[in-house]
Amino acid sequence: MATAHTEVEVEGRTVRISNPDKVFFSARGETKLDLVRYYLAVGPGALLGVRERPTVLKRYPDGAGGEFFYQKRVPAPLPEWLQTVTVTFPSGRSARELCPVDVAHLVWAANLGCLDLNPWAVRRSDVDHPDELRVDLDPQPGVEFATVRRVAAEVRDVLEGLGLRGWPKTSGSRGVHIYVRIQPSWDFLEVRRAALALAREVERRLPDLATSKWWKEERGTRVFIDYNQNARDRTIASVYSVRANPEGRVSCPVTWEELQTVNPSDLTIATVPARFAKLGDVGAGIDAVAYSLQPLLDLAARDEAQGLGDAPWPPHFPKQQGEPKRVQPSKARKEE
Repeated sequence: MATAHTEVEVEGRTVRISNPDKVFFSARGETKLDLVRYYLAVGPGALLGVRERPTVLKRYPDGAGGEFFYQKRVPAPLPEWLQTVTVTFPSGRSARELCPVDVAHLVWAANLGCLDLNPWAVRRSDVDHPDELRVDLDPQPGVEFATVRRVAAEVRDVLEGLGLRGWPKTSGSRGVHIYVRIQPSWDFLEVRRAALALAREVERRLPDLATSKWWKEERGTRVFIDYNQNARDRTIASVYSVRANPEGRVSCPVTWEELQTVNPSDLTIATVPARFAKLGDVGAGIDAVAYSLQPLLDLAARDEAQGLGDAPWPPHFPKQQGEPKRVQPSKARKEE
């Protein structure tokens, strides 16, 4: 008989887990309770990626094989200890979102069916100024992981040439994410502007392998550098997040050396706890230095002086000043 619920003690807090025996990952049969145990095992590392950040709930009530929905507003009733923060979206609306401060918050989210954790790039102390630049390398269909590695290495070289350090992790799918800790001195518009400049510089260096083109019809068989992940209200699965696939792959921090040989499919809910116990969190040093965004903004200013303007925004954002037509190039040609 299936267990209706169980309780988990987390650092002095009690979290109720409903339907703990429900299978969430079909490849090996891990359950919701296995997901909870995973986050307990990697708790300090997972918390580092979301601590004091507004966090969207991406819920999979039936596990990785089922449908999901986003829940930006925390559902009632809430435990008295659960912390939240209010954020404002591009539409002008606001919401009270989860704000994790300890591992119990992660377990609470896992009980709601949140496989991965989706934090904003800001802290609750200043929700308008990001402290994280996010580089999302998204391989288009037909692109092998070896190409993603090559593009990631070029991102590292560009960053290092500007005096910045990037911290890589697997995406838990086919891509790679690289984070840069920055001083919270610039708003979302400027951080996105910096990310676009970085994407364009990598594209110039590797035109056959990397692209900053927003429209899919223009990307070809290349790695898309998604600069729009730095726009307000956009989130990426954080470090140690479990992704929605049958194997329960993990978005796992790796060293730059490891990235040259790692097989992302080897990093799963079944293997990462042992890795964490052996190596600790290889991305734990990200908070040691917060960098200035100015070198990337100088690169953006150079591009703009040479006639490169803004690039398209996601469809749900208001039309931005200087933004080109928000229409697929092929459709734009037909309308002319």
